Amino acid sequence: MDLGRIGIWSRAFAHGDRGRAREAAAELEELGYGTLWLGGSPGLNPRGDLVTTAELLAATGRTVVAPACVSIWHQPATELAATYHALPADHRERLLLGLGVSHPQFEQRYQRPYTALRGYLDALDGSTPVLPRGVRFLGAHGPHMTRLAAARCAGVHPHLTVPAHTAAARTLLGDGPLLAPSVSVVRAASPSEARARARAALAPYLAQPNYANSWLRCGFGADDLAERGSDRLIDALFTWGTPERVGERAAARIADHLAAGADHVAVQVVTDQLHAFPLDEWRALAGELLPSRT
Repeated sequence: MDLGRIGIWSRAFAHGDRGRAREAAAELEELGYGTLWLGGSPGLNPRGDLVTTAELLAATGRTVVAPACVSIWHQPATELAATYHALPADHRERLLLGLGVSHPQFEQRYQRPYTALRGYLDALDGSTPVLPRGVRFLGAHGPHMTRLAAARCAGVHPHLTVPAHTAAARTLLGDGPLLAPSVSVVRAASPSEARARARAALAPYLAQPNYANSWLRCGFGADDLAERGSDRLIDALFTWGTPERVGERAAARIADHLAAGADHVAVQVVTDQLHAFPLDEWRALAGELLPSRT
């Protein structure tokens, strides 16, 4: 499965207007982006919308579509496997299924996430027909989940991380498994505007232990995570700049992740509208990030 080097991560694909999502998917394919990552929000759309996934696969001909991530608490393994196999064979060839454990405040049944996820993978392996290991990945941030992904899945897709995390994840995964971090981009005229928009996007994640622990392991301190996040944390997690400079800076940040061991990087464009399709920004970034496109 060819993900390409650069993809687009957006909540709009999962939560925005479905007609606009299909149109945007077709244009992004023409621009040369290799993968569409259906981003979610903590506590929002916990099942993952596989109907939307099927529509995006139908609207494209080459692009990989990757819902990230389906909550194991809301999508039974046998049901997920059956839904996957109900898709046309040519669509299944371009589908990556992300699996995640969500967060305790959103799940009444949340307990022992590692054990629960391992059991869920056992159920997928035992489903009839089986859901292949090569089409599933984990939204993993910590070392235990990353090792589990290396043994049982195609790889990992960590969100809101830094190149140091990518390097550590590659060491844990070894050669072969997919490592596809994200890079978040803010197009703004001033540092204050950019950081304000970034902080609004970061807010739902600051209180999540798995995210917080991943940042602490990468050298950030408790003071960086306090309040709405320090400038140091914001500048490390978000690439920002004026419309004239942000593409160049995004390309440099992506290059850092690739040099650290990433196979693919998913680009999130952060705007003030959570479920909007920032086509102008995606088009402009294509010129910087996809110079070889035809």
